[in-house]
Amino acid sequence: MTPNDSATVVVGVDGSEGAGEAVRWAARLASARALELEVVHCLQVAALYYGGGPAGSDALFGQLRLEGERITERARELALSIGPSLTVRTEVVADAPPAGLLDRSKRVRMVVLGRTGTGGFAGMLVGGTAATVASHAGCPVAVIRGRHGDGPVPSEGPVVVGVDCTPNSEAAIAAAFEEAGFRGVPLVALHAWNDVTYDGPGSTARLIPQPESLEPGEERLLAQRLAGWQEKYPDVRVRRIVTRDRPRHALLSESDRAQLVVVGSRGRGGFRGMLLGSTSQALLHHSSCPVLVVRRGSDHPL
Repeated sequence: MTPNDSATVVVGVDGSEGAGEAVRWAARLASARALELEVVHCLQVAALYYGGGPAGSDALFGQLRLEGERITERARELALSIGPSLTVRTEVVADAPPAGLLDRSKRVRMVVLGRTGTGGFAGMLVGGTAATVASHAGCPVAVIRGRHGDGPVPSEGPVVVGVDCTPNSEAAIAAAFEEAGFRGVPLVALHAWNDVTYDGPGSTARLIPQPESLEPGEERLLAQRLAGWQEKYPDVRVRRIVTRDRPRHALLSESDRAQLVVVGSRGRGGFRGMLLGSTSQALLHHSSCPVLVVRRGSDHPL
């Protein structure tokens, strides 16, 4: 089964407040689109058996599983309070979050994660786990953030998509149009570029003289990337932004007014190393709205 064939959204939970916001967001999405919801808690029990297994590991494993079942049951009740007619399944798995979620991403429509939490998803958005899931998932990955991080998750405002004017952003553009069309909101297509170039590998940065002369070309590139999508979604009003700025600065600024930011998992040009460097860290840690990461080659089916 491919993500396109699936009718399931997976949400990872750890009992934290951030995971609760992820459950609410996922439940609203699944309920509105007649999808099923699967609530997953990862135990991370490998540490219990490090070095051959300490005494009492089996008992501790049982306690962890029991707590995981309590966490998933509370999440199920929360989801049903959002969508009473939802079909909600729960699962407690022994895998670490990256492995457990990546395995499920191959056969579901979307994986939804909360901001930093505790328990089974400790450090989810602090270290490399979120980058691993978002970079390698077989489906789109949504990271749910509110205004100023721990504020309310916005339900109003446009959808914003980061466009790097290469084929790498095609999947993100497709997802952004679909999301804006379903939500009935405008789409902001943002292309950020700068006036610094490199002559080759290992070379030093060089300022481009008269960078304003390049802006018409950047605008044409953005128009080319959007060509065809506006015809496919005639009801989606599109606002194009071409700015000479760092992508993370521009996207973070737009996230203050958006209900969703959509980006590709990695790119070139303005979005080089999207989920490997500073841009991804800025979005995951500081976006003022949920972030949807769509890998190249994975169709957005929602």
